[in-house]
Amino acid sequence: MSVLSASARSPFVGPEPTSSDRARAQARTRRRLLVNALRVAVAVVVLGLWELGTSQGEAGPLDPFFYGRPSGIASQLWTWIQNGTAQGPLWLQVATTLEEAALGFLIGVGLGIVFGAALGRIRLLADVFAPYIKALNAMPRVVLGSIFIITIGYGIWSKVALAVVLVFFVVFFNAFQGVREVDRVLLANARILGASERQLATHVIFPSALSWILASLHTSFGFALVGAVVGEYLGAIHGIGIVIATAQATFNPNGVFAAMLILAAVAVTAEFGMTWLENRLIKWRPNAVAEIQHI
Repeated sequence: MSVLSASARSPFVGPEPTSSDRARAQARTRRRLLVNALRVAVAVVVLGLWELGTSQGEAGPLDPFFYGRPSGIASQLWTWIQNGTAQGPLWLQVATTLEEAALGFLIGVGLGIVFGAALGRIRLLADVFAPYIKALNAMPRVVLGSIFIITIGYGIWSKVALAVVLVFFVVFFNAFQGVREVDRVLLANARILGASERQLATHVIFPSALSWILASLHTSFGFALVGAVVGEYLGAIHGIGIVIATAQATFNPNGVFAAMLILAAVAVTAEFGMTWLENRLIKWRPNAVAEIQHI
């Protein structure tokens, strides 16, 4: 590079990457390609063995009557896309389940953060409500779906209520523990500098507990999906849960696995969204972000 061109560079442009920087970038690219190739290879091997195991019918190691087969699952999905399900268009079933899961997720996360932070900050409340929370957490919460259907009805809100219950406890315990784990020395220093209780909550406590809360979100949406699907399975007109129930009642394993594949695709998409959100919100913690990006 000439002296003139070097001096003409904008002061906002950073230094040119060195050979070591380029080598590290190439190593990261090669590793990412290797990981993606191995992921595809694992899927191909599993699906291939599954297809081979069911190709001989009842004489094979896997009876397609019970286990279905990948080609049958793909055919079932294509049939649903073209002709719809027994309950109506496929997009309507997916949209119904997504609506119920999203509402349950948002309400459950909000309530979990509020109550977790409140009980984590106020020890008296934690001591009073601790036995009740432990008792509710020990209860098999999926069975509440029948109670919600009886009390709320067969509409959308009984499914949302079950999703809220499943999400709430996951987020609550993480928020509670995150608030309790805030560095006491950091709180004392903030108070010495004149920080009010509101400033402590918004500038010290919540940012410190944020990594705990965000960690719970990775599994919370999956619980919200479970709540919505179980609620639909117990009683609904539309939704992936009733699609699974219909496929089960008609001894259609390909339909069951096809519906599960749709749910898995939704959950994986939500997981990517949670990871993106986490990377955006905890930029101030480079170690945590580096670990997420490294996976």
